[in-house]
Amino acid sequence: MVFLMKSLDFLFCFWYNISMGNFNAKKYDAVVIGAGAAGMMCAGTAAEFGCGKIALIEKNNIYGKKLLITGKGRCNVTNNCDVRTLVENTVRNGRFLYSAFSSFSSYDTMAFFEELGVQLKTERGNRVFPVSDKSSDITEAMKRYVSSKNIDHIKGDVVSLIIEDGELKGCRLSDGRNIFADRVVVATGGKSYPLTGSTGAGYILAEQAGHTVVPQKASIVPLEVEEREVCNALMGLSLRNISVTVVRGQKTVYTDFGELMFTNYGVSGPVILSASAHVNDGDKIIIDMKPALDEKTLDKRILSDFSKYINKDFGNSLGDLLPKKMIPVAVELSGIDHDLKVNSVTAVQRASLVRLLKNFTLTVKGKRPIEEAVVTSGGVAVNEIDPKTMESKILPGLYFAGEVIDADAYTGGFNLQIAFSTGRAAGKSIVY
Repeated sequence: MVFLMKSLDFLFCFWYNISMGNFNAKKYDAVVIGAGAAGMMCAGTAAEFGCGKIALIEKNNIYGKKLLITGKGRCNVTNNCDVRTLVENTVRNGRFLYSAFSSFSSYDTMAFFEELGVQLKTERGNRVFPVSDKSSDITEAMKRYVSSKNIDHIKGDVVSLIIEDGELKGCRLSDGRNIFADRVVVATGGKSYPLTGSTGAGYILAEQAGHTVVPQKASIVPLEVEEREVCNALMGLSLRNISVTVVRGQKTVYTDFGELMFTNYGVSGPVILSASAHVNDGDKIIIDMKPALDEKTLDKRILSDFSKYINKDFGNSLGDLLPKKMIPVAVELSGIDHDLKVNSVTAVQRASLVRLLKNFTLTVKGKRPIEEAVVTSGGVAVNEIDPKTMESKILPGLYFAGEVIDADAYTGGFNLQIAFSTGRAAGKSIVY
């Protein structure tokens, strides 16, 4: 029976090639579309577990192009945490990923790269980076992983699936080539950073197969604010060890602690990127610049500085308290005259300064475009994908891995872990 089915497949491929004038098409056991984090993990895993002929298709000249720019070029490869924490830090559809995370956890990811010769380190927030701080170490390790296997590497742009009588037969490239396979994995990424090749092409393939594609929007993205003049004055300034609270009306919708950076349009940095998954236009971002001090203690600190600089003007007495670039902005917003001697600053004025430093407030105007987002929110609906195998519930033989799936997480290595875990799950599943 198996022999008969394979013979029929061969005859179909032969007939299709003749009809399309495509005499050089090959028949594979599996095709993986996209050589990013998920695609390379998938193809390498399939080969490792004994899959026959595998093709890895990539339209870029280099593999792992988006990996190279993650973590500001350092590649935050995963988060050193347990499965429960991975799920909790996945903003959309974390429970769907429980099986994939359990089968290939962040600990497995770390062991995987260390076995490939990449030394890793864990930093604040359990973020994991290569010791070298070079994302190229991660991409080179992944390329070694797939290059050492029995995998055909094809440069091309997949434009459609080949579906005949409701059965998946392979995919077609933009130059007219047909790549035949019983199983096809779509690992094409989302729509963020399109210059890396993530143009949303995988959504078109999913829709062709009958899948629901959840509308995409930016996730982990810088924010624009109403107070643009303030941010312009502070552009380039990074504030570390600050806390951020996002408030909508009277309700707190998000809190975080870490680093923030001012831009010409608003704010960015790790705490803002994570907060972006929760904010709406009009929300208030409240920055506590001195979270380790309550208001009473902060007032005492200010008084101590005033005593130290008793003969100075108010505007020249804040150098020990604030970054240089923040001082003129804080002076203006406090309503205290820059030239007022510190021994003349009243308790009421000090209270105003304390409130400002503990409640520096910005108003969300909107998110930056999806092209500037770290990841895409939205994608192939998870209720149409088997969570254990990543196989389509609609079209047998079709699989999905990585950002093309409607699942995204906070910054901190969680999104790359999604790519590795789903790529691993799909790779093991396509093995005959």
